[in-house]
Amino acid sequence: MGQVTIYLDDEHERHLRRAAKSAGVPVSRWVARLVEESTRNEWPESIHGLSGAWQDFPSAEELREAETSDSPRESL
Repeated sequence: MGQVTIYLDDEHERHLRRAAKSAGVPVSRWVARLVEESTRNEWPESIHGLSGAWQDFPSAEELREAETSDSPRESL
């Protein structure tokens, strides 16, 4: 497992430590999760599970069935 050294100003270090504490994980684990989420190149399984959850979007023809006349427009 690799090790990385980062340099933060005092304010951002406080934010980092507070966020890790709030998440209940060590700072290194919090940063590792952030890197994992930011570099992921595929959809999470929870998103794959949504496939087919909604009806397909209507086709252009179906949308135009209820088409009415356009309102008059001002000329430019």
